[in-house]
Amino acid sequence: MKALLALGLWLIVTALASGIAAAQPSKPNVVLFMADDFGYECVTANGGQSYSTPNLDRLAADGVRFENCHVQPLCTPTRVQIMTGSYNVRNYLNFGSLPRSETTFGHLLKKAGYATGICGKWQLGHEKDAPRHFGFDEACLWQHTRRPPRYANPGLEYNGEEKDFSGGEYGPELVNDFALDFITRHKDHSFFLYYPMILTHNPFQPTPDSPNWDPEAEGEGVNQHEKHFADMTAWMDKMVGRVDAKLAELGIRDNTLLMFLGDNGTNGGITSRFQGADYRGGKGSTTRHGTHVPLIASWPAMIKEGRVSRDLVSSADFLPTLCEAAGVPVPAGIDGVSFLPQLHGDRGAPREWLYCWYSPRQKADMTVREFAFDGNYKLYRDGRFFDLAADPDETASLEVTCLQGPAAAGAEKLQSVLDQFKDARPAELDRQFERKKETLPAAKPKKKRQVQ
Repeated sequence: MKALLALGLWLIVTALASGIAAAQPSKPNVVLFMADDFGYECVTANGGQSYSTPNLDRLAADGVRFENCHVQPLCTPTRVQIMTGSYNVRNYLNFGSLPRSETTFGHLLKKAGYATGICGKWQLGHEKDAPRHFGFDEACLWQHTRRPPRYANPGLEYNGEEKDFSGGEYGPELVNDFALDFITRHKDHSFFLYYPMILTHNPFQPTPDSPNWDPEAEGEGVNQHEKHFADMTAWMDKMVGRVDAKLAELGIRDNTLLMFLGDNGTNGGITSRFQGADYRGGKGSTTRHGTHVPLIASWPAMIKEGRVSRDLVSSADFLPTLCEAAGVPVPAGIDGVSFLPQLHGDRGAPREWLYCWYSPRQKADMTVREFAFDGNYKLYRDGRFFDLAADPDETASLEVTCLQGPAAAGAEKLQSVLDQFKDARPAELDRQFERKKETLPAAKPKKKRQVQ
């Protein structure tokens, strides 16, 4: 009898333990999309009126749509910041590179047992081993070891091996095929897929869904027109939808954290309708037109109903957010602030300000634009101050010494932020750039300064 009782007790305990284990979610899969040159105004859910983004709109309706995500004004600066969680002032060297001493979210999730993959646009060094060096097991990339065409009949690199296409293939679709294959092969294991998309960067060329698609097109100088931006946006949205559908088909959508953002503002040649007015793209500008991008997070297991957040989010915040979601210790000394609590529906610790150090160094030019802002006011290192509620496009700087009330308090707060980073720039980085300047194009003669 005692043996039977012991056996029965063991079965009960085992069943309870199994039930508890089954109720505990495993580490989430993570898919991080980052569209190229795609500002906040381009998504219908944000108030955009020019483009078709049904998949992004659906993800926003059921997930968390952030209204105040800001990134760096240009591609490489944002890529460095999002991957390392540190402001550019600390680790940015020059356009098209990432110092090989840096630790990325690829390293951190790989160390935690994640299968890691990257697909899309690289632009962070021509070394063949660069993606693997920075923590990615598998890669399908454009602008890795070279810069061939990216759209019709493209050239890509698969794990560093160059492959050219000439049968009417479309680069963004090939990259998406890689993404679907990566997800399928790793469906039974936690994975992280970083997907810095090729679209919607110029050249503005037809997609396979465009009426004037030419499968025999060669090169980036043909069939260009701004009208194609709408088709490129629709195709980009379609690729997001394909990944979402594949996750659902494999039965792993619920416990996959899917996030989407842009890497900087839209190209300046594109004017869109946004909330009833024309809105010109501002890539490269430090105004909202250059830094304000969409951010949508979808995670059905954790986000049970759609929400909108007005919290400030920086491109530096993704590394700590992904680490906390994956149960990975957040590295000490980074600048990013996790917004995972907001995904859970909690208040969290929202940012009170954002900081930006911007010096693209695409040419032999070390000009720096540096500012802090809090959603209401913005202060540049050179003393320019803007009331963003009254002047969101920064057309008329206010004299700080004449400010009163909330504006004066705002300026004081933002000055204290700038003071924190007064000596943050490592001198060795600027010395390294000085040595590289001889290999870069000369800086253009400086024009009379205009309000940024």
